[in-house]
Amino acid sequence: MNKQRVLILCTGNSARSQMAEGLLRHMTDDRFSVFSAGTRPAGLNLHAVQAMQELSIDISQHRSKSVDEFTGQSFDYIITVCDNARESCPIFPGAGQRIHQSFEDPAAAPPDQAPVAFRRVRDQMAEWLRGFVQDTQRR
Repeated sequence: MNKQRVLILCTGNSARSQMAEGLLRHMTDDRFSVFSAGTRPAGLNLHAVQAMQELSIDISQHRSKSVDEFTGQSFDYIITVCDNARESCPIFPGAGQRIHQSFEDPAAAPPDQAPVAFRRVRDQMAEWLRGFVQDTQRR
């Protein structure tokens, strides 16, 4: 069985798409090949790493990637997790289903509220991704 390919996009590929990549990989083991990228990569956010470590998911070795690195590749699903990425997402030839689910940007929270914001967004994404996985299993 070929793995389904999923690309998760946000603006900076620093927090939301990185956490979603880690969550989806963790939830599905080898069922999906999961990648993330940003329209304007900004480096991996340490709060995202810490929030994921709380779930024993290590994204510390991830790197912030540009969507341009994936030009010419095909994906079964392209998931945008912020409105900006949805608006500026390039067209991928042969791309499967495009899905948009916007999540607040936890990096925009004041520094003293950042840990709580990252946990909240992580948990919202985990819940949404569980539904996504269930939907794909029915296809």
